[in-house]
Amino acid sequence: MNNQQFPKIAGLKSIKQELIPGIYDICLCGRSSSQPFCDGSHKETSFKPFKLVVEEEKRFSFCTCKHSATLPFCDGYHKQIVEELEDLNNRQVP
Repeated sequence: MNNQQFPKIAGLKSIKQELIPGIYDICLCGRSSSQPFCDGSHKETSFKPFKLVVEEEKRFSFCTCKHSATLPFCDGYHKQIVEELEDLNNRQVP
């Protein structure tokens, strides 16, 4: 399995960020240490940053689990990941 085809889960909650007009590179690979912004860590992967053009000051909710259906924006999918992890932790080992 090629690890580069799946994004790294950078977090399990959204990042809310107020942005002023401009162009922003938003991380989609999950490797950036400056979430939600790209720091170039994707270069060893097949991922490219999302170019976000902001025309007026606005607050955004960015996805950090990198599995949202509305990337780069949060759709709450991280809650499902948390539930699945909790289910795995609660299973009895035979």
